[in-house]
Amino acid sequence: MTGDWRLDRIGSALRGENPTVLRHLDAGFAVIGDVQFLPGYSVLLADDPKVERLSDLPRSRRMAFLSDMDLLGEAVERASRRLDAAFRRVNLEILGNTDHFLHAHVWPRFEWEPPDLVGRPVWLYPRSRWSDEQYALGPQHDPLRKEIGNELDRLRSAN
Repeated sequence: MTGDWRLDRIGSALRGENPTVLRHLDAGFAVIGDVQFLPGYSVLLADDPKVERLSDLPRSRRMAFLSDMDLLGEAVERASRRLDAAFRRVNLEILGNTDHFLHAHVWPRFEWEPPDLVGRPVWLYPRSRWSDEQYALGPQHDPLRKEIGNELDRLRSAN
Protein backbone atom coordinates (compact mmCIF):
# COMPACT_ATOMS: atom_id res chain seq x y z
CA MET A 1 0.00 0.00 0.00
CA THR A 2 1.31 3.42 -0.88
CA GLY A 3 0.28 6.42 1.17
CA ASP A 4 -2.76 6.83 3.37
CA TRP A 5 -5.82 5.11 1.87
CA ARG A 6 -8.04 7.63 3.74
CA LEU A 7 -6.91 10.36 1.34
CA ASP A 8 -8.47 8.45 -1.57
CA ARG A 9 -11.11 6.16 -0.10
CA ILE A 10 -12.76 5.24 -3.41
CA GLY A 11 -9.54 4.93 -5.41
CA SER A 12 -8.02 2.76 -2.70
CA ALA A 13 -11.17 0.59 -2.71
CA LEU A 14 -10.95 0.23 -6.49
CA ARG A 15 -7.29 -0.82 -6.13
CA GLY A 16 -8.13 -3.30 -3.34
CA GLU A 17 -6.17 -1.23 -0.78
CA ASN A 18 -8.98 0.11 1.43
CA PRO A 19 -9.04 -2.09 4.53
CA THR A 20 -12.56 -0.98 5.52
CA VAL A 21 -14.26 -2.52 2.46
CA LEU A 22 -16.82 -5.16 3.35
CA ARG A 23 -18.15 -5.85 -0.16
CA HIS A 24 -18.26 -4.29 -3.63
CA LEU A 25 -21.96 -3.96 -4.43
CA ASP A 26 -23.64 -2.96 -7.70
CA ALA A 27 -22.93 0.78 -7.53
CA GLY A 28 -20.63 1.21 -4.58
CA PHE A 29 -18.45 -0.15 -1.83
CA ALA A 30 -19.95 -1.12 1.51
CA VAL A 31 -17.35 -0.13 4.12
CA ILE A 32 -17.31 -0.24 7.89
CA GLY A 33 -16.81 3.17 9.49
CA ASP A 34 -13.49 4.40 10.84
CA VAL A 35 -15.19 5.06 14.18
CA GLN A 36 -17.45 2.64 16.00
CA PHE A 37 -18.98 4.52 18.92
CA LEU A 38 -22.23 3.17 17.47
CA PRO A 39 -21.11 -0.38 16.61
CA GLY A 40 -21.90 -1.32 13.05
CA TYR A 41 -21.62 2.21 11.63
CA SER A 42 -21.05 1.73 7.92
CA VAL A 43 -20.79 3.82 4.77
CA LEU A 44 -21.66 3.20 1.15
CA LEU A 45 -19.08 4.80 -1.17
CA ALA A 46 -20.02 5.35 -4.81
CA ASP A 47 -17.59 3.33 -6.91
CA ASP A 48 -16.77 6.29 -9.17
CA PRO A 49 -14.57 8.89 -7.44
CA LYS A 50 -15.69 11.62 -9.84
CA VAL A 51 -19.33 11.41 -8.68
CA GLU A 52 -19.99 14.11 -6.10
CA ARG A 53 -23.76 13.91 -5.66
CA LEU A 54 -26.59 11.52 -6.34
CA SER A 55 -27.85 13.71 -9.20
CA ASP A 56 -24.50 13.25 -11.02
CA LEU A 57 -25.47 9.66 -11.76
CA PRO A 58 -27.72 8.57 -14.62
CA ARG A 59 -31.07 7.41 -13.26
CA SER A 60 -30.25 3.68 -13.51
CA ARG A 61 -27.00 4.10 -11.52
CA ARG A 62 -28.81 6.39 -9.08
CA MET A 63 -31.38 3.66 -8.41
CA ALA A 64 -28.59 1.09 -8.06
CA PHE A 65 -26.82 3.27 -5.48
CA LEU A 66 -30.03 3.76 -3.49
CA SER A 67 -30.70 0.03 -3.68
CA ASP A 68 -27.17 -0.66 -2.37
CA MET A 69 -27.80 1.83 0.47
CA ASP A 70 -30.99 -0.06 1.36
CA LEU A 71 -29.12 -3.38 1.22
CA LEU A 72 -26.33 -2.15 3.48
CA GLY A 73 -28.89 -0.66 5.87
CA GLU A 74 -30.73 -3.97 6.14
CA ALA A 75 -27.47 -5.90 6.62
CA VAL A 76 -26.40 -3.55 9.44
CA GLU A 77 -29.87 -3.85 10.98
CA ARG A 78 -29.84 -7.65 10.93
CA ALA A 79 -26.30 -7.91 12.29
CA SER A 80 -26.94 -5.28 14.98
CA ARG A 81 -30.18 -6.92 16.11
CA ARG A 82 -28.40 -10.27 16.43
CA LEU A 83 -25.38 -8.86 18.30
CA ASP A 84 -27.07 -6.35 20.63
CA ALA A 85 -30.51 -6.78 22.21
CA ALA A 86 -30.66 -2.99 22.72
CA PHE A 87 -30.69 -2.33 18.95
CA ARG A 88 -33.44 0.19 18.02
CA ARG A 89 -33.22 1.05 14.35
CA VAL A 90 -30.98 2.16 11.47
CA ASN A 91 -30.67 5.74 10.21
CA LEU A 92 -29.69 6.28 6.57
CA GLU A 93 -28.22 9.60 5.39
CA ILE A 94 -26.77 11.10 2.26
CA LEU A 95 -25.27 14.42 3.32
CA GLY A 96 -22.30 15.48 1.20
CA ASN A 97 -21.40 18.60 3.16
CA THR A 98 -17.78 17.69 3.87
CA ASP A 99 -16.49 15.00 1.51
CA HIS A 100 -16.73 15.74 -2.19
CA PHE A 101 -17.70 12.23 -3.26
CA LEU A 102 -21.06 10.49 -3.13
CA HIS A 103 -21.51 8.41 0.00
CA ALA A 104 -24.29 7.34 2.35
CA HIS A 105 -24.05 6.86 6.11
CA VAL A 106 -25.69 3.87 7.82
CA TRP A 107 -26.02 4.43 11.57
CA PRO A 108 -27.36 1.74 13.89
CA ARG A 109 -29.07 3.23 16.95
CA PHE A 110 -29.37 1.64 20.39
CA GLU A 111 -31.41 1.93 23.60
CA TRP A 112 -28.17 2.30 25.62
CA GLU A 113 -27.31 5.63 23.98
CA PRO A 114 -27.40 8.69 26.27
CA PRO A 115 -31.03 9.81 26.77
CA ASP A 116 -30.31 13.29 25.42
CA LEU A 117 -28.89 11.81 22.18
CA VAL A 118 -30.79 8.58 21.49
CA GLY A 119 -33.58 10.31 19.57
CA ARG A 120 -31.41 13.00 17.98
CA PRO A 121 -29.13 13.06 14.92
CA VAL A 122 -25.83 11.25 15.47
CA TRP A 123 -23.97 14.40 14.45
CA LEU A 124 -24.88 15.90 17.84
CA TYR A 125 -22.58 13.44 19.64
CA PRO A 126 -19.52 15.20 21.11
CA ARG A 127 -16.65 15.64 18.65
CA SER A 128 -14.46 13.59 21.01
CA ARG A 129 -16.39 10.44 20.04
CA TRP A 130 -15.00 10.81 16.52
CA SER A 131 -11.36 10.95 17.60
CA ASP A 132 -11.21 8.93 20.84
CA GLU A 133 -9.02 5.87 20.27
CA GLN A 134 -11.42 3.64 22.22
CA TYR A 135 -13.93 4.05 19.37
CA ALA A 136 -11.45 3.61 16.50
CA LEU A 137 -12.02 0.72 14.11
CA GLY A 138 -9.75 -2.15 15.04
CA PRO A 139 -9.39 -5.93 15.24
CA GLN A 140 -12.00 -6.03 18.03
CA HIS A 141 -14.55 -5.18 15.32
CA ASP A 142 -13.69 -8.19 13.14
CA PRO A 143 -16.71 -10.23 14.33
CA LEU A 144 -18.99 -7.28 13.55
CA ARG A 145 -17.41 -6.84 10.11
CA LYS A 146 -17.93 -10.54 9.44
CA GLU A 147 -21.60 -10.41 10.51
CA ILE A 148 -22.38 -7.43 8.28
CA GLY A 149 -20.52 -8.98 5.35
CA ASN A 150 -22.33 -12.29 5.80
CA GLU A 151 -25.67 -10.47 5.90
CA LEU A 152 -24.79 -8.63 2.68
CA ASP A 153 -24.03 -11.98 1.05
CA ARG A 154 -27.30 -13.52 2.28
CA LEU A 155 -29.37 -10.55 1.15
CA ARG A 156 -27.72 -10.46 -2.27
CA SER A 157 -28.20 -14.17 -2.85
CA ALA A 158 -31.88 -13.90 -1.87
CA ASN A 159 -32.56 -11.37 -4.66
